[in-house]
Amino acid sequence: MIELRHLRHFVALAEEEHFGRAAERVFVVQQALSNSIRNLEEEVGVPLVLRTTRRVQLTPAGQEFLVGARETLLLAGQTVERARRAARGEVGRLTVGFVSGLAFGGLPEIVRRFRELYPNVSVDLRELTAQEQEAGLRGGQIDIGLMLLPVRDPTLDSRPLWRQPLVAALPAEHPLARKRRLKISDLSGENFVFFPRQLRATYFDQVMRWCAASGFTPHVVQEAIEIPTLLSLVAAGVGVFLPIEFFSRLSLPGVVYRPVEDAPTVEIVAVWRRGDGASPVVRAFLTVAEEVLREGSGK
Repeated sequence: MIELRHLRHFVALAEEEHFGRAAERVFVVQQALSNSIRNLEEEVGVPLVLRTTRRVQLTPAGQEFLVGARETLLLAGQTVERARRAARGEVGRLTVGFVSGLAFGGLPEIVRRFRELYPNVSVDLRELTAQEQEAGLRGGQIDIGLMLLPVRDPTLDSRPLWRQPLVAALPAEHPLARKRRLKISDLSGENFVFFPRQLRATYFDQVMRWCAASGFTPHVVQEAIEIPTLLSLVAAGVGVFLPIEFFSRLSLPGVVYRPVEDAPTVEIVAVWRRGDGASPVVRAFLTVAEEVLREGSGK
């Protein structure tokens, strides 16, 4: 069987044209190098080297073999490096699911940094609801998901990434828009626009509990699935909305955002299949996400 060391020994001998110098180059004694070349010739079945007292020359077969030996060693080195890079999470493919709001804050910065650090990892982004992400993780369609808590599936692992407070989105001409900061009770008599509960149950219930603690139940007059649609409804004066703070990056004419005292925070988590946390690419993405979000929070 031809081994890579045989090829290295042969290339060194062909380039040095001397057994002693070639042996020093590959860090073996001269007799070991001579035996290696002889074993190689026996394996190939033809003479590769002409031995003289003054120098070493390659036979015509040896000259052709040298071309293939160099190519094989180069390919072997590249293969080893690919394996090492894969073990470091530097090559491969990663499919990331995310809830729609993250496109306005957090996700672009994470993906940009990840692609800068790992240009040989192909990143596929898929906008999915939390339920779709959990199904996609179980079915292997995505590798990691970014969603809001809770995640109750025992086959999935999760890690908190960052917290965001709720803010008030108001029509620009609304009287409350003149205030720099609101109390949740300020909104008690307002019409609201919101997601359907079945789409964002955790988010919906958290807002309802917060309002109930202040003595009122939001009067939801219009539902919509997408954030831009809800904000367009706010701009049209249909109602107010309580989005997560990073949605305020979506600047829309006719909409202003105001912080709300004692606003609850919503936790965004990364979720992956249990056991896949050992995947180098998943680990690399998590590390980058935590670094970017830590920088963004000023911690």
